[in-house]
Amino acid sequence: MENAQLISLSRQMALQRQMDVVANNMANVNTTGFKAEKLLFEQYVMPVARDRDFPGQDQPLSYVQDWATLHDLRGGAITQTGNPLDAALNGDGFFAVQTAAGERWTKSGSFQIDNSGTLVDLSGNPVLGEGGPIQFSPDEGDISIGANGAISTSAGIKGKLKIVEFANAQALTREGSNLYAGGTPQPNAKTTVTQGAIERSNVTGVSEMADMIRVTRSYESIAQIMQRQDEMRQSAIQRLGAASV
Repeated sequence: MENAQLISLSRQMALQRQMDVVANNMANVNTTGFKAEKLLFEQYVMPVARDRDFPGQDQPLSYVQDWATLHDLRGGAITQTGNPLDAALNGDGFFAVQTAAGERWTKSGSFQIDNSGTLVDLSGNPVLGEGGPIQFSPDEGDISIGANGAISTSAGIKGKLKIVEFANAQALTREGSNLYAGGTPQPNAKTTVTQGAIERSNVTGVSEMADMIRVTRSYESIAQIMQRQDEMRQSAIQRLGAASV
């Protein structure tokens, strides 16, 4: 009976973690360039059962363990905005931005120019070109971003967006502000840029809502099972106590 409750508890803990992931996806359904996450589970086999002191072969127990978080890097819908500072990536690449913690990677191409004339993301992080941050002067106009990421204005060429790709993008770790860290960045090979457009989140709201309902019902079902197991334990204790009187 103790073993059954431990197994149920392991499943509840995994479901709680899954609910956190689903809720985060739902919260970012309208976040530009956001990529959904999925939780992977595995079976953890305990070779020796706990509280199994009576004679007989030990019984292996199977627990549930949340093994890893998988990035869903499928492309989101490309939406035209008409803003010359918006840029959408077509391919597996990421934009590079400079943060206080070092270079980070993002799929969000909603850019703006700050008071110092630096091209920045929505969090104020400088967007990196191949030669560093990209600067504009107040009198420049006609900003153009080519398919290869080259930026030009009425004053001429300003630089080229630093776009990186990864052999294993699953090695990236998600940080706040829609940024990723880690991995081994490689030069862009196949990714192109569309100016005046953004990539929408690839989260499907209906699918995530269905997952949320399913996880909630599974959690409640296990809670009911654990309650019945507890009632069975209390009943067994009462009967054993009555028999010993």
